[in-house]
Amino acid sequence: MRDASGCPVPTEQQPINEYLQLKESWFFSWATRNWWGYLRPMVVIWCLSWLVTGPIAAASFPLGKYPLQFALSGSGGACLFLALVVLKLYLGWEYVLDRLARPTVFYEESGWYDGCSWTKTPEILQRDQLIVTYQIQPIRRRLRLTLGGILLVLLAGGIGWYFL
Repeated sequence: MRDASGCPVPTEQQPINEYLQLKESWFFSWATRNWWGYLRPMVVIWCLSWLVTGPIAAASFPLGKYPLQFALSGSGGACLFLALVVLKLYLGWEYVLDRLARPTVFYEESGWYDGCSWTKTPEILQRDQLIVTYQIQPIRRRLRLTLGGILLVLLAGGIGWYFL
């Protein structure tokens, strides 16, 4: 089944449509928001992660006896949860970036057993590369910056732990 551009790739497997679906999805759209709209769910996830990491930290380091160890271990565990969420965001956007940036599109016509590939026309390739450059690469930079920030916080916590 071909669309108006002559593309034989099923609509739901076309990279532009995968990009639009990702951009409009509840979870992956977080990365497209302004900084406050992006950081707010991250802070909420970090705080909610304390529901899991807090009791574990309290079992290992009672708050009354070891307040700093409790805070560092609970915060570190919550940062690990947050890092997994950001990694999931990163991998989703990286997948779509890869599909848009490639000159050929791999797709399945009716199932996993009959894969085909289609070479993009110059116009479609140029459109996709513009989306990669101006839409997805800033998102990828933001997610890398966030992962780097989480890593720095974990590293600082580890250094702080060393001096306790």
